[in-house]
Amino acid sequence: MNIPFLDLGRLEESLKSRLKSKFSEVLETGVFSGGKEVQVLEESISNFLNSKYSNPCANGTDALELALRALGIGPEDEVIVPAMTWVSTAEAVVLVGAKPVFWDTDQQGLIREDWDKAISSKTKAIIPVHLYGKMVGMASLMEKAKKLKIAVIEDAAQAFGAFQNGKAAGTWGEVGCLSFYPTKNLGALGEAGMCLTQNSEIAKNIRLLLNHGQPVRDQHELVGRNSRIDTLQAAFLNVMLEDFDENQKRRKAIAKKYLEAFDGIAELILPKGILAEDHNAHLFVIQADRRDELRSFLEANGVGTAVHYPMILPDMKSYASAGDFFNARILAKNGLSLPLNPYLSENEVSQIVDLVLKFFR
Repeated sequence: MNIPFLDLGRLEESLKSRLKSKFSEVLETGVFSGGKEVQVLEESISNFLNSKYSNPCANGTDALELALRALGIGPEDEVIVPAMTWVSTAEAVVLVGAKPVFWDTDQQGLIREDWDKAISSKTKAIIPVHLYGKMVGMASLMEKAKKLKIAVIEDAAQAFGAFQNGKAAGTWGEVGCLSFYPTKNLGALGEAGMCLTQNSEIAKNIRLLLNHGQPVRDQHELVGRNSRIDTLQAAFLNVMLEDFDENQKRRKAIAKKYLEAFDGIAELILPKGILAEDHNAHLFVIQADRRDELRSFLEANGVGTAVHYPMILPDMKSYASAGDFFNARILAKNGLSLPLNPYLSENEVSQIVDLVLKFFR
């Protein structure tokens, strides 16, 4: 038996056929930067998420950096960041010359609600991370940020398609940052990302920043960079979006089966709210004191797993920071991601369930 954590080579044949056709179409058109496919992607995502402005860019990390730069955040500024997240969240802050101020998470990995205790005279923004696809409580966070007069940049890299009170992940803050890395629920066949905003001036700044500061060719209004999305990736995403809703149903069905099977295992902490609308079921992360033993057991029986993530950012040399990060460290020590993707067969899901149950008997 061999059940990989994720095998993107398992794309359905019908999808592969559509992707090949789209590749041929782009090849025949001869437009490989910008063009119709990028415009279609912008419009499609705006409609899907009900976002006024959806600016595609090269990747999710760039999206975070572009958001920070568009908001004028730089040297001497501080940005509040959760201790448990992928490195890009803090990396982008450092790249613009600002300082990430880390704060602990709750038991599920979302920034702890008392993050306002990290506020100083230098704080300019907070980056709530919708970790594993679960949205932070955005209504209360936005209300608090507004009172404190700081910007909100949503790291929605893992949360595409999650909605809370009718508003999509990434559309609550000044800017929302998406990643279309191939492993995401909506993934390209390479690198791609996007900045969402509801503010026309911010949208204009982001669009300039990602294209060398150019509103039109050879007219440079500010110092920017090249973070344009590749036309081919935009084209592939337009195809992938067609299957998104169906794939989400499959993800939720698998998550439901896991929840029902593992309910009652005293040694496990299960993901909360994964079947709700504000969770896109990107990852199914369980927590167990015997995490490493369980992982080895599953691996020995042919089941791949992953750890998101084995070390919190303030414990890394590059981002070393003292503080109370109790919950985040526990999650790093005990968290284990089980396979959760639309390419798993019913039989494979059943085998995974049986093995986990066997381990805890």
